[in-house]
Amino acid sequence: MKSIEWKTYRTRFLIKAKQLNSSLSFTDPLGRQHSGRKGDYLVESSDGVISIAPKQIFEDIYVAMEQEQERCWAENNAAPVRKLPQPARRSPAASMGLMS
Repeated sequence: MKSIEWKTYRTRFLIKAKQLNSSLSFTDPLGRQHSGRKGDYLVESSDGVISIAPKQIFEDIYVAMEQEQERCWAENNAAPVRKLPQPARRSPAASMGLMS
């Protein structure tokens, strides 16, 4: 294989997770079986999908955000506030009948 330079990647998704304090098994709405043991992580993705990630894999991929970082991220990535349409403004000249 031809030598190719390494590239750096990062995960782009934010997730919520809880470390399991006991074994857990469940079947998701699509019928997939999930199971984990104490120390693994219960993970909720941004689209609401819940799964279990083994401890070693999870801790290699994710880094916990500090509460301040999380708050700043949420503020900066909130859905933009859309302005309501405003009525068209008529110029003073138009309202006086000075424009044709």
